[in-house]
Amino acid sequence: MRTPSSPGSPSSAATRLRPGDPVPVRTLAPVVGPPLVVPDPERAVHAQFRRFAGCPVCHLHLRSVARRHEEIERAGIREVVLFHSPVEELRAHAAHLPFAVVADPGKELYRAFGVEAHRRALLDPRGWPGIVKGVCGATAELLRGRGRLPAASQPGGRIGLPADFLIAPDGRVAAAKYGEHIDDQWSVDELLAYAAAS
Repeated sequence: MRTPSSPGSPSSAATRLRPGDPVPVRTLAPVVGPPLVVPDPERAVHAQFRRFAGCPVCHLHLRSVARRHEEIERAGIREVVLFHSPVEELRAHAAHLPFAVVADPGKELYRAFGVEAHRRALLDPRGWPGIVKGVCGATAELLRGRGRLPAASQPGGRIGLPADFLIAPDGRVAAAKYGEHIDDQWSVDELLAYAAAS
């Protein structure tokens, strides 16, 4: 069952997916690696929607996922991360990640999954600690010559909200989370708990 987005959201036409909703089969082209099919008929898929390539908060979160990637795979979960940046820009930021990273600069999948952008992404004080940690971490990497600044212009915007979906092999949403601020996403422990419960 789909429900309209919350009042005051930027797109009243957006719909949100709930557990039990079907996810149409799509073939996605990661920026590195072979095409993949979602839903995956053999294992659950964790589809997480992030912001733009080089987003410090996204980068910080994805490092925590990368550290536990083997544990996630042992739990029967395939990790797929989407950004609304062009392939060329995203490739430079995502080549080192151990999971599939998909560019969706036209935000087609963001719309299909009801993932929104809103000023509260940056203005909600609950997200500020993540912003500080992310910026500090990105600055340290730049000083060590290992980081890269995000592009000055972000065609998809900078106020995206994160979202997480656990998609079962039968093609239905097992669990979903729509973030309320920039740093509001599932931790790896939460992901594993949802997977175990489903």
